[in-house]
Amino acid sequence: MAATYLAQLASTEVPVGSLLLVPLGSCEQHGPHLPLDTDLRIASWLSDQLAQTRPEVVIAPPITITASGEHQGFAGTLSIGAQVLEAALIELVRSALPAPGVGPFEAVLFVNGHGGNIAAVNAAVAQLRLESRSVAVWNPQVAGGDSHAGKTETSMLMYIDPDCVRTDFLEAGSTARWRDIAPQVMEQGIGAVAPNGVLGDPRAASATEGAAICAGLLQDLRKFVADWRELSAS
Repeated sequence: MAATYLAQLASTEVPVGSLLLVPLGSCEQHGPHLPLDTDLRIASWLSDQLAQTRPEVVIAPPITITASGEHQGFAGTLSIGAQVLEAALIELVRSALPAPGVGPFEAVLFVNGHGGNIAAVNAAVAQLRLESRSVAVWNPQVAGGDSHAGKTETSMLMYIDPDCVRTDFLEAGSTARWRDIAPQVMEQGIGAVAPNGVLGDPRAASATEGAAICAGLLQDLRKFVADWRELSAS
């Protein structure tokens, strides 16, 4: 079954009772070897795969420019900041879910591909739930994965879209533990700890590992949606 994309439908074709998926990405540096839209590619791929197996899912146009302040100073990075992102997500869901039983959408799920969005999207979801709107966020978790543009993300892109990986430019960045460098990154940006913008070492990345990571994340996402929908129906 092909995924259903909201932007490709006429207004009269939007299915009633659908679950609106909103992929959240970023436009930020991912080292010299990965594209600026790496996070979006991952979130969009997971959303598409999920929608192929759940007919009630409709995929919204993605949010492409989000909260990437820690990557300022690297060419191509664009950011609207956490406060603006939070406000935008709140208004988006209010538009999609104006009131119970009004409009075609039954619920909204954010599929988040960028760690820098977590605080903003969590705050938005909390506010929207106070307003009794059916909304949730799913954030991918890779056990043992590195932080940014390292082996984990590079492997995933080698599997999802191998042509976008510049394999001639694979190089290690900071391999320190995230908890040890997080305060400096949040205060001074990633460039202060990794001049090439990489947190991890992508040189051992492979499409085989990427396939395994993607399969695990997709399984987690499917379970999350199934559990959430079952809980909402009870």
